[in-house]
Amino acid sequence: MSGGLLIAGTTSDAGKSVVTAGICRWLARQGVKVAPFKAQNMSLNSFVTREGAEIGRAQAMQAQAARVEPTALMNPVLLKPGGDRTSQVVLMGRPVGEMSARGFFGTAGPAERPSSAGASPGERLRGGHREALLATVLDCLAQLRGTYDAVICEGAGSPAEINLRRTDIVNMGVARNAGLPVLVVGDIDRGGVFASFFGTVALLSPEDQALVAGFLVNKFRGDVSLLEPGLDMLHGLTGRRSYGVLPFQHGLGIDEEDGLRVSLRGAVRESAVSSPVGADVLRVAVCGVPLMSNFTDVDALAAEPGVVVRFVDRAEELADADLVVVPGTRGTVKALAWLRERGLADAIARRAAEGRPVLGICGGYQLLGEHIEDEVESRAGQVDGLGLLPVRVRFAREKTLARPVGTALGEHVEGYEIHHGVAEVTGGEAFMSDGEGHGLDGCRAGAVWGTHWHGSLESDGFRRAFLREVAAAAGRRFVPAADTSFAALREEQLDRLGDLIEEHADTDALWRLIESGAPRGLPFIPPGAPA
Repeated sequence: MSGGLLIAGTTSDAGKSVVTAGICRWLARQGVKVAPFKAQNMSLNSFVTREGAEIGRAQAMQAQAARVEPTALMNPVLLKPGGDRTSQVVLMGRPVGEMSARGFFGTAGPAERPSSAGASPGERLRGGHREALLATVLDCLAQLRGTYDAVICEGAGSPAEINLRRTDIVNMGVARNAGLPVLVVGDIDRGGVFASFFGTVALLSPEDQALVAGFLVNKFRGDVSLLEPGLDMLHGLTGRRSYGVLPFQHGLGIDEEDGLRVSLRGAVRESAVSSPVGADVLRVAVCGVPLMSNFTDVDALAAEPGVVVRFVDRAEELADADLVVVPGTRGTVKALAWLRERGLADAIARRAAEGRPVLGICGGYQLLGEHIEDEVESRAGQVDGLGLLPVRVRFAREKTLARPVGTALGEHVEGYEIHHGVAEVTGGEAFMSDGEGHGLDGCRAGAVWGTHWHGSLESDGFRRAFLREVAAAAGRRFVPAADTSFAALREEQLDRLGDLIEEHADTDALWRLIESGAPRGLPFIPPGAPA
């Protein structure tokens, strides 16, 4: 078997990431050597590969579904928004500059602040030419296709975004150049899925339409037989068949690109959360700061029976919390101002004075410190932090990207680092250390903890030890479950995605599509793309 497939969507959040991961897991179960790929991703949820490259967390999750190690080849272009109109551009796992949306999608080069990192990819980006980026994307895809039996590609947004088609390097742009068949996913739970399917095809050029093989319905509730007449009519109208109807599933806690929908709905467990082991639950309030990044850090907390996680944006919502988490952010100074404007900063400071637990992760750790010197991210210069940890932070132009391993609270802990801020710890106790007690990262002062390490709570022993400390400080009779394995729970979720494809998609037709490409002679649906 040798082939590929591009999963497009009628909209953002139609289920492209889930379907891509599900197909990867299904193929891996069949003994197929498969890899995921997304040419261009816009997300604040990212991950660090073993070679120190930054990619989208969704692609790291899809690589796990495929049972392969994630690499920069799987997500060559990552855009990390820093405001309404600008993003940091990460090319082949390395930041190369800040760019406006007009600059990225148009012909202008990167905005006023090019990075000193990655001269070669940076020069390519500074050319501002779609062809140069497309060449990088196609080279990565070719390398993957030369290594794996199949590559399952994920599109972005909708392929029918006619205003962006000229500069597209992630949807039909990559499908056309790589000769990939395209499967369009639609979220029927939103309504209007038939119009969305038809309109998506009808707004593509004849050349693009020739690659769109058919449709996959996602999040269906009810009796599939009631849907089948509509699918038959859609087939008659477009000449394209349905490849399956996936039912609505609760509790699919997989890593998404953006939005808060995964973590806000209870993360990795079903909505019917397991009963607590001890007499009490633990309530965790996560401050929904602007430009929040890697909010998936708290998914491991939500995996614990008896831990209730919610996102908050008002000071009064911290009152009954046993633990407050200040998460990562791409705008540390902006997040600091937001906390102060909303009264959350004062509420967090009162908690700390009362000995009630607070945890800061990455950007959240930085703003809990005494001072922030930022001439890189916000260019705000020196700014006073919340002063809850004896830490001073200076933003460096070079980004730290690492996969550290250490010890914390007597337990083994692993994580990953993605930050420009360099922390100078001037007191308190070390948080993350090596086996001999030498400080590696982070700081603790009383019931306030901070660390740059994303993903550390996924280490089961450390998470349990940390929650025991939180429960003691909060006066709660909470007991962590002795057998909760976050890695095992994630594998269960990925298997559920594979089950969705195996049980509800036409897998024989999918095999043919991946092996042989789009069927020949697919009809053109007018009006097609505007001239």
